Amino acid sequence: MTLLVRDVDDQIRANLDFHTRLGVDHFIVMDNRSTDRTREILAEYERQGLVTYMYQPEDTFSQARWVTGMARSAWEYGADWVINNDADEFWYPSGGDLKGVLSQVPPEFDAVAVERSHFVPGRLAGGAPFWEALTVRYAVTLKPNGEQWPGKVCHRGRPDVEVGYGNHTASAGGRALRATHAPIEILHFPVRSYEKFERTVVNGGEANARNPDRPVKRWQELYETWKRGELRAYFDSLVPDPAALDAGLRDGRYVRDERLKHALSG
Repeated sequence: MTLLVRDVDDQIRANLDFHTRLGVDHFIVMDNRSTDRTREILAEYERQGLVTYMYQPEDTFSQARWVTGMARSAWEYGADWVINNDADEFWYPSGGDLKGVLSQVPPEFDAVAVERSHFVPGRLAGGAPFWEALTVRYAVTLKPNGEQWPGKVCHRGRPDVEVGYGNHTASAGGRALRATHAPIEILHFPVRSYEKFERTVVNGGEANARNPDRPVKRWQELYETWKRGELRAYFDSLVPDPAALDAGLRDGRYVRDERLKHALSG
């Protein structure tokens, strides 16, 4: 598994522990200028031999290039399958573990397309870990323009893979890898606390602005919201109060989902 991270000390331990339990053999982690405890936490797993650590000093969010490099390195290490992941995403197989599920993919397919379930933001009280507090997801998650959020793609290890921005695509020689579906779902926790949300928006927005391709339009929009002093109000609008949460559960807009909580509590 590859991970491109920045200031994710609230979730990186959970991500590594979860995926280790579900069959991931090794992690290649690129740290892009973290200033919190991310490096310290990763060092623990590096000493255990679970993590290959890379430091990325550039501040241009050249994600596709960086992740492509890590994915090719995974092939050099002998990876059969490569999951290019984000620290807020948890790849959850419906049965068994990831290694077993991916081993059943027919040989004519070189990639697996996986959909994401987005969890409803909440307010973390008393320093509780996000996976204990955030146990409700959207039944259907749409972009602000009403379109469906894209899923992600994992792929067989290969030396010529090209990973697209956001890890939504994988190709080789200019052609998309032939993909199928497998019983895996991504549990996605993009918004956990205002402090982390603000840091992500500012770091990502500034880096995105320095990239001539401006690859992430959403970050550009959120960064402009922050500069106008409106990001806190936007965050508050995402977090339902208890009454709204109950109403959403009753009418089917929200779904109670404690799978990650149970996986990490055990």
